[in-house]
Amino acid sequence: MPKLVARCPSCEGELFASRLHCKSCETQLEGQFEIPALLQLAPEDLVFITQFVRTSGSLKEMAELTKTSYPTVRNRLNDILERLTHIEKDVEKRRHDILDALESGKMTAKVAARELRKVGL
Repeated sequence: MPKLVARCPSCEGELFASRLHCKSCETQLEGQFEIPALLQLAPEDLVFITQFVRTSGSLKEMAELTKTSYPTVRNRLNDILERLTHIEKDVEKRRHDILDALESGKMTAKVAARELRKVGL
């Protein structure tokens, strides 16, 4: 099965899931579902986070597992945390932009509600 991607391979724009399907009972859900911030990380970052969880968050064990130094592991984790913060700030900015457009009359309440649902409010 192909891996879920969070960015458009053509233009790097943000993607949303539009259909969910249960293999067991064949239930299908359609709509716009936001991809969680953690899943928007690069595949190599997800591998690192998975290893980090499996070592119970031990940077020392991570250094041994990856055969790198403790400071290298710490820096890698800090970089991933920074990327997650950036992803979350983008969502907050979109929410504020929608509310600003609503307040200034550039967007109707119905459209604003729909747009807010898209960004996960």
